[in-house]
Parts: sequence; C-alpha cells; structure tokens
Amino acid sequence: MTTEQNEVQRLSKRMAQLGLCSRREADSYIEQGWVKVNGVTAVLGQKVLDSDRIDLNRQAHRQQAERVTILLNKPVGYVSAQPEKGYRAAVELITETNHWREDKSPIHFQATHTRHLAPAGRLDIDSVGLLVLTQDGRIAKQLIGENSGIEKEYLVRVSGRLDDKGLALLNHGLSLDGEKLRPAKVNWQNQDQLKFILKQGKKRQIRRMCELVGLKVIGLKRVRMGRIKLGALPPGQWRYLSPQEKF
Repeated sequence: MTTEQNEVQRLSKRMAQLGLCSRREADSYIEQGWVKVNGVTAVLGQKVLDSDRIDLNRQAHRQQAERVTILLNKPVGYVSAQPEKGYRAAVELITETNHWREDKSPIHFQATHTRHLAPAGRLDIDSVGLLVLTQDGRIAKQLIGENSGIEKEYLVRVSGRLDDKGLALLNHGLSLDGEKLRPAKVNWQNQDQLKFILKQGKKRQIRRMCELVGLKVIGLKRVRMGRIKLGALPPGQWRYLSPQEKF
C-alpha cells in the first residue's frame, strides 16, 4: 500500500519533480548509468517511492555545469521557438557578433552553446524584451513548469478606456480557455502604459486579458523574470546568465 506522501512513480518523473533535471535528461542519465537509487545503479523505467534517495554521479553534474542559459533582448519579428514561414527564430540571433560587449559573465562563447537551446517562457512575434533560452532542463522547469511561482514583469502600451472595475478584473477575476487566471499585479505606469506582473504564461495571455476589458495592446515588452532583469541589454543582443545569478 502507498500513501500520498509515499507515492510510486517513474524515476524520471520523480527526478524532474525534485528539480534534478528534466524527464528527458533523466532518461539519458539513467541510460548511461549516472543515477543511483538508495545506492544502487538505476535502470530505465524503474519505479520509486517519494522516500527513496536519488543521487546523480559526477558525470551528470559535470554535464549540467557545462549547459548554458542565454538572455536575449528579442526584437519584433522573431519567433521564440521554431521558425515560421517568412520569419526567423530568435536563436538565430545567438552569434558571436551579437554577444553584448558588456556581458560580465566569465563564460566564453562556443558554437556548442547554440545547440539545443529552448525558450523558457515564449514571447510572441510582436512582443519584445527578455527571452530566456536555455540548455538546462532545471531552469526551464523553474521558469515554466506547472508549479512555477516565478514572477514575469511586462510593460504594456495600450489604447482604449479602462475604468476601476476593468483594472480590478485585470488583477483578478478573468478567465481564459475556461480556466480562472491566477491573481496578477496590474497598475498604470503612465497615461497609456500598464505594468503587468504574472506568475503564469498562457498563450498571448496579456493581449487576451486586455481584449476582455476593452483594451488593445499596442506594444508589449518583458523586462523581468524572477530576479533577472532585462536592464541595459540592447535589442537584438544577448548575454549569458552568470553562474552566480539565480531566477
């Protein structure tokens, strides 16, 4: 018999749950013999209890340490993930030429750093600002995992009229896709610009929220994810997330 506190589940799922790596990475580590459960080398498909001790060996930790996370100031006209017809993918901007000269990270650019980069929190084609591209499944899970509590901050230029009731609804009370949205923090920055702080990221969420209260989004810029700010990073340029920086 099991209880909720000691549930039986796949080892790879449990490793992702613990933030050790992504599920795909977990399967790769298990396959290579880099994972031990209660001191015994694990096998693919193995089931574990919540109480089981899971350890990664040095090779896994070394591989994780070599993975990079890149912060890009995405311009308009680039898609966050796979390139679409007539448009380019944001990852194409990750070149040595576009590397911000003021990057204070000790990491030196290598061509391998552009491989297997995935966006952790997309920006649509018309939106700009902080886009996180990472090779590290742990960071992706932290930023966009189901239980992520990381704040994402946006500056949103709008047109239309918004009364106090509409502003209150933007903060809490709207639903999208048949689901109530989590509470947000929304307030005016100036006459035509709102600041949004969200802890979730549904597709085109801010644009759709604004439509529900009679506003049209003219421009949208993400300026912060957790503790990491866009800062002075110029449009179209990128920098590394330094080892000491945490979201």
